[in-house]
Amino acid sequence: MRREPRIRWAVGVALAGWLAAGAAGAGELKLATVSGMINPAVAEYLVQAVEQAEADGASALLIELDTPGGLVDSTKDIIQAMLNSRVPVIVYVAPRGAWASSAGTFITVAAHVAAMAPGTSIGAASPIQAQGGDTNEEKDGERTDVSMQKAENFLAAFIESVAKERNRNVEWVGKAVREAVAVGETEALELGVIDLVAENRRELLEQIEGREVKVDGEMQTITLAGAAIDEIEMGQLQRFFSFLADPNVAFILMMAGMLGLYVEFNNPGLIVPGVVGAICLMLTLMAFQVLPFDWLGLLLILSGIGLMVAEIFFPTMGALFAAGVLALLIGGSMLFDRPELGDLSVSFWSVLVPVVAAMAAFGALVVFSVGRTFALRQTAGVDELVGLVGKAATGLDLDGRVFVRGEYWNAHADEPIGEGEAVEVVAVEGLRMDVRRVPSDEV
Repeated sequence: MRREPRIRWAVGVALAGWLAAGAAGAGELKLATVSGMINPAVAEYLVQAVEQAEADGASALLIELDTPGGLVDSTKDIIQAMLNSRVPVIVYVAPRGAWASSAGTFITVAAHVAAMAPGTSIGAASPIQAQGGDTNEEKDGERTDVSMQKAENFLAAFIESVAKERNRNVEWVGKAVREAVAVGETEALELGVIDLVAENRRELLEQIEGREVKVDGEMQTITLAGAAIDEIEMGQLQRFFSFLADPNVAFILMMAGMLGLYVEFNNPGLIVPGVVGAICLMLTLMAFQVLPFDWLGLLLILSGIGLMVAEIFFPTMGALFAAGVLALLIGGSMLFDRPELGDLSVSFWSVLVPVVAAMAAFGALVVFSVGRTFALRQTAGVDELVGLVGKAATGLDLDGRVFVRGEYWNAHADEPIGEGEAVEVVAVEGLRMDVRRVPSDEV
């Protein structure tokens, strides 16, 4: 009878210890979410997420990813942090319809555990084609873009080394860069590009429970059952810079800034267009500090605007205007086209064409309005007096006074004119008019 309480006490202590050990083993799961381009702001966010997970002793860091790509330098910073992380990093391409394109492929392959949701895709990691300014060489009878080839070879070697480190399909990731291949989640799993497919976050955590991964050179078992999820949110400043680092946003801000300043210069005193334009250009400069832009593309955009303005002063039946629109389209498509640094570009049909069309419509309205103004007879200033008819207030023996439009003027004539005779103003020089006699049959 005395042993029974002791047995119960021992069982209770053991059960409490087991529960405590289970809770301690579960630890904490840090969560970071990326939806959009990979840029310096996103890189800073993910690097800080890895550091925070390490500092807090989290069981793992989960990155839910949906990206069309981004900058090579930013991707390199993220992968370097993941490869050197002291906690397991799980990349989950989600939700349904998400993709891990280009830079997203690199990040997914670099994870300790790579997973995808149904209806997602991965691949197409080739650098985009640059336009202009590159050196070409002849190879096997074909022209080869040297800068593109260098960027492609470097990125292929980079992702192959990462895939080898994570024991993933090295051959396929090389094709993702060199041949821009892309696959869905099922084929990615069959090819050994990812580790598993999960319907949702709960199923993901269930599937990876107890999985062993190599972290910082040592094998580690992932234990997440019952783990609390702590979401790491992107800071407000990081969100702001991430928004500015979108090439489409930067292009729209630049065009809006130029338009605002143009309106202010043509209508001094409006204030609002000038202030808004200046702010937009300041934000554009901030974006250009983050984005790798092409000077040739920027010069083409400025030249395009200059050509559209020139149409006002040098009418060419629309030739200069059309050349300006073409320069804007070409310059906009080249502005962020740097394959060696990343796959950023302005969306041609959804952003570039509508913005340029709006600029062209506004420019055409300005050209039409100013052209009509130039064709009208002047109605203000002393020059509008030329051609008016008045009468001689005194006799003009070369010099005298005339009465024109309710005003008396000193006047000069090349011939004597009698008092009261009709005169026409031929020129105005300072406070003196040059006049001529109007024949009686013209009065």
